[in-house]
Amino acid sequence: MQEVNGYEEAKAMELLADAKRRKPDADPALRFFGTLISFIFHPLFIPFYITCFLVFVHPFAFPGMDEKVKIFRVISVFLLTAFFPAFTVFLLKQLHFISSIYLNTQKERIIPYIAAMFFYFWIFYVSRNLVDSSPLFVMLMLAVFISSITSLMGNIYFKVSMHAIAMGVMLTFFVILALQGDVAMGIFLALAIVTAGVVCTARLLVSDHYPFEIYAGFLLGVLSQVLAMVFV
Repeated sequence: MQEVNGYEEAKAMELLADAKRRKPDADPALRFFGTLISFIFHPLFIPFYITCFLVFVHPFAFPGMDEKVKIFRVISVFLLTAFFPAFTVFLLKQLHFISSIYLNTQKERIIPYIAAMFFYFWIFYVSRNLVDSSPLFVMLMLAVFISSITSLMGNIYFKVSMHAIAMGVMLTFFVILALQGDVAMGIFLALAIVTAGVVCTARLLVSDHYPFEIYAGFLLGVLSQVLAMVFV
């Protein structure tokens, strides 16, 4: 009985802390826009988007690769970086390990982070050992894996923004591409900057994150991509 009461008390404290984090409702139009942006640029989709850019747009990342192989590559990335992590969250919700698929508390994010680390390491390891893998693609997959580690570590201390981490990885990746000078990246870098700004602003509007958690998440994403660049 004491264990049950202790669990209920802990749960009540979590709900109270979550309620304190909630912000006053924004304008409905802004809230709709922010929610839409947050979904389109969900952190699980960002590795897939960047991979599509490398495979179908960047002229030197995968030169001469057969179209069927390209499609298989991007599907593989989507499955391992988006579908399987999302399905893990769905299973956790169905098994009542978490109360919401939105992972509203730091505690609920621990298992999904660990699961994502497994999937992200898997695709990094496979991509590193494929003879036709671009170093840019390997660097991206390593950054995604490192970002899952930094997310888990940051989650110990505060509810780090996963969207902001993804934006930090994405923007830094395009900055690296621009600095390499192999391809004119002006328009793509500008789009990355605007996207990062819009997404982080959207999270400030519609999420319960404090500004510090957005800024810290972005910096963790930048750090993850820089570390990946160093080690690849």
